[in-house]
Formats: sequence, C-alpha cells, structure tokens
Amino acid sequence: MSKKLFGTDGVRGLANETLTAELALDLSVSAAHVLAELGTFEGHRPLAVVGRDTRISGQFLEAAVVAGLASAGVDVLLLGVLPTPGVAWLTDSLGVDLGVMLSASHNPMPDNGIKFLARGGEKLDDLIERQIESRLGEPWDRPLGEKIGRVITHDTAVEEYAAHLTSTVGSLAGLRVVLDCAHGAAYEVGPKAFADAGAEVIAICNEPDGLNINEGCGSTHLELLQAAVVEHGADAGFALDGDADRCLAVAGNGELVDGDQLMAILALAMKDRGVLAHDTVVATVMSNLGFVQAMKAAGVGVRQTKVGDRYVLEAMKIDGFTLGGEQSGHVIMSDHATTGDGLLTALHIADRMKQTGKSLADLAAVMTRLPQVLINVSDVDKSRADDDFVLAAAVAKAEAELADGGRVLLRPSGTESLVRVMVEAQTADQAQSIAERLAEVVKQQLAL
Repeated sequence: MSKKLFGTDGVRGLANETLTAELALDLSVSAAHVLAELGTFEGHRPLAVVGRDTRISGQFLEAAVVAGLASAGVDVLLLGVLPTPGVAWLTDSLGVDLGVMLSASHNPMPDNGIKFLARGGEKLDDLIERQIESRLGEPWDRPLGEKIGRVITHDTAVEEYAAHLTSTVGSLAGLRVVLDCAHGAAYEVGPKAFADAGAEVIAICNEPDGLNINEGCGSTHLELLQAAVVEHGADAGFALDGDADRCLAVAGNGELVDGDQLMAILALAMKDRGVLAHDTVVATVMSNLGFVQAMKAAGVGVRQTKVGDRYVLEAMKIDGFTLGGEQSGHVIMSDHATTGDGLLTALHIADRMKQTGKSLADLAAVMTRLPQVLINVSDVDKSRADDDFVLAAAVAKAEAELADGGRVLLRPSGTESLVRVMVEAQTADQAQSIAERLAEVVKQQLAL
C-alpha cells in the first residue's frame, strides 16, 4: 500500500469513500492471515468479537468485517452496539483471539473507523498493524465446507459489560445523575449501569437514529448537559463521546469538570485505598500545571508523556501504573480496563462522591486550573521549531517571566504544517499576552 492506513487509533476515514466495504473486508481477511501465522489461532478454531457504535455506516462495515473474518475461517460473535471499552473487556473476558470495534469515536457521523484488538483486549502492536497493511489484496487459499467461520449473535453483551462496570463500585443509591450518551454506543448500557448501581439516572441524547451521533451533544458539546443538570437538580452530570471511551463532567452547580480534574479526584481516591501504583498518575504534557501542582501537594507523582492515549498506556504498562489519562477525559484505570472507559470513569467519580459525601464541585476543587491559552501557528516549517535560536531565546524569556507560576509548551503538529503554542499563567491576560508574543516569533522565524 502506498499510503499508511493505520493511525494511532486504527483505520479511520469517510465511510463509503475512503473507508469502504471492500477495504473493511480486505483488512479483516488480512488480519486473520497475519494472526494465524503468528500462532494466535493454533490448536483451536479462531474466534473474534465484533462491536460497533450507532453510525448508520456501521451496519455495512460490520457486514463487511464479518464476511471477511468468516470467509477466512474465523468464527464471529456479534456484540451489536457497545462502547469500545466494552468490546475490549469482552475480548478479554470471553478469551477470544481478536476484537474488532467499528467507530470513529468523537468524530462527526459521516466518518467511521476500524480498530483491531489483540487477545486480552489490548491494541495490536504497530508491527502487526503494518503486517496487516502489507498483506492487503494478496492471493490466498480460501477455506471450504466446515472450515468456513460461523457467525453467532451474542445477545448478552450489554448485560455482561454493565455487570462488570457495577462490580467495580459500591452502591450509588441516593445520587441523582444526568448521563449524556451522545446518541452513541453507550445509549443502552450507560443508563443501565448507573441504574443497576442504585443511582437515579436521567439519560439524555440516548435516542440514536444512525445520523445523530455526537451531534451537538456528548463530551464535545457540554451545553445540553449543563442545562439538564441544573434543570433536574442533579448531583452531577457525565458526558460521553460516540464510543464512550472518554468522559467529561458537570458539577451540580453547572460548572464544567475536565479530564485533569477527574484524574485528580480518582488519583486521591485510589491513593486513599492503596491501589494507586507507586502513588503516581500518568498524564500528557497538555495536562494543566494546576493538576501537577495539586498532585505534588497531595504526595502523588505525575509521569508525563507525549500527547495521545497510546503514549499514556505505554508508560502505564512499562512501569505498572494503574491510573493515567488526558485532559480530554480519556482516563485509563488499568485494574479494570485495557483502554480509556468513560462509563467506568463516571461511575468511579460518583462512587467517590457517595463515599466522601462531598459534591463534585468540592472534589474538583482539589486542583486549581491555571488559565491556559493555545494558539495554532499555521504555514510554518515545524521541523525547525526545536533548532531556531531566536525562538529558543523568546521561550526562555517567557519562562523566566512566568517562573514557577506558569509554563510554555511549543509542540509541532504530527499531521499539519503548524506549531502549537501553549502558555499557562496565573492570569488569563498574562497567558494570552505571552502566547501571542511567542506565536508571532514562531510565525516570523519559521516562515516557509
């Protein structure tokens, strides 16, 4: 293939244009062949699970993936509509050889994606993804007769995943929560999990029609959730994205609670229970300085990685950390999940509220978010961002001006010809002023 298909989160594209039924089928066949040669299927009939979100394109892509796997001799359990972390958990708990999730997460409805999960529910290694890509379209011997894969509907996926989620928390009786399901993959299992845990749950944006996923709702549009929390006098509100692998929250007073604050709450809860490995949480360099300061004050270390949940997960696996995540609300609790899980995050935040008797606003106040300004400087030579002496001097001057009360981060984009200038400071005006000043230096010094 001349163009790299796999990104950081599987293969994504505009459904039926770049992500076609033919490509979905070919990827599934290739994945089956690669895993077979690696010995994954040795000694037994291979078995895969396939889940999807609510996008209308998920129906034809599911059919294509299933056709590819079955034609290559892989038995398939159809999970139906289920969050990405639910598919990952069932891949592990059912002991199957391969998991496949069809979703484009928080992307708009016309997009879709294919993510392959290895045995155990973890993301495939990059090397295996490259092998799958390299084998697309090759000639192969097709199994015949009884060697063709069987397709079975797994009707209890929602119940099994909900039971897993609720087993990780205590009773939430007495709490009233609003859950924004983003018309996505958690529209059924999300309200069920909260209700089964004993909470009074008011579900919104839980009527998917195949076209309305993420549309003006969910973790990328919190206005509906804020209004609903205040209207219903709820203790808290939680917003998921289309595949429910991330979560943001709203306190009872209508204030937003971002991923950094959620991680701070969970870190302290886990430290109190003695389950925060090495008393350390993993975050990316985009986490607010206020988060780092709050964790330091609480005796919790912060290991920072490059932006991207894959880097967070890698750091967690290497050193055995049990909590990590991103400001966007993608939180990984490795004692219970192999990937970010928005419902798991929401349930554990509610559990902390119940156990402490504190409001979400009080719990979130453990950290003070420093004003953060991000400016994208486009049409520049990002490759020179780390080597330009004038720019380096301007950054050093800004850092001296901020001292311990802020920070500067210059980050070349991984996909575009731009440099991101991020500044945190004690006041919004100071952050804006310094960010604009540095952005101008970037524009002048790195001009194409």
